[in-house]
Amino acid sequence: MPTEIDPKTFWKGIGCRAIGVAVVTAKGPDGPAGFLALSATHFTASPPMMLVSIGLTTSALAAVKAGNHFAINYVPKGREDLAKEFGGGGQFKGADRFRPGDWTELETGAPTLVDAVGVIDCRLEEMIERHATIIALGRVVAFAGGIKDPLISFRGGYI
Repeated sequence: MPTEIDPKTFWKGIGCRAIGVAVVTAKGPDGPAGFLALSATHFTASPPMMLVSIGLTTSALAAVKAGNHFAINYVPKGREDLAKEFGGGGQFKGADRFRPGDWTELETGAPTLVDAVGVIDCRLEEMIERHATIIALGRVVAFAGGIKDPLISFRGGYI
């Protein structure tokens, strides 16, 4: 039987990939909600689909389900404060996490960061549960982008 690595080694291993920092947002009956995306990527180009992994204990999961949407907001360089807030390490909780940013909406009604590097707005199409995680598949319905440089996550820090 093959061996399995422990979670600490796993996070160290995937920390070797440089990725754009993203905050996933949605609006539910209790208002806006969001979380720091540890996994957000394209799924297919035709139809245009994105994939986001959401832990079952993530408080924003309820807003994604109720709103039937999510937006992936790529954070610009210099906005480590947003990554910290939505990653749970800041001073705000819940909807108050949206205070340190300028937010608007695109097609779905999910909150979108005005000064984002790019925002991909999705209608939720399917949710698959595996190993205490929801794999959320969303059809891209709108995109907005700027000319800002991205905040990059690499080896446990930001560059």
